[in-house]
Amino acid sequence: MSAWPTELRLSKDRRTLHVAFEDGSSYALAAELLRVESPSAEVQGHGPTQKKTVPGKAAVEILTVEPVGHYAVKLTFDDMHDTGIYGWDYLRELGETGEVKLQAYLDELERQGLSRERKGRG
Repeated sequence: MSAWPTELRLSKDRRTLHVAFEDGSSYALAAELLRVESPSAEVQGHGPTQKKTVPGKAAVEILTVEPVGHYAVKLTFDDMHDTGIYGWDYLRELGETGEVKLQAYLDELERQGLSRERKGRG
């Protein structure tokens, strides 16, 4: 493990996880990005061609951030998704590549005719 966090802080609106690392880098990770890029099998599948595109997560919130040993955190989202274990290296990767990953997600939503917005919400 190369990335070691010095701070994990959830914003008051529960839509951003702030992560700082010992090398001085820090990232504000949107809950939407964390949810749609969850490392869980539910999202990633069991192989590179099985990744799922999860619609309706623009307003998703993080309910809890729980430590998993000394190597990761488990996030619970308000849609009750809680099976992803976010290792420190993966959080750093999302910080470094999040904009590209989010744009790829948005492009895939459009390609599939899906929306970022939850159904039934204004």
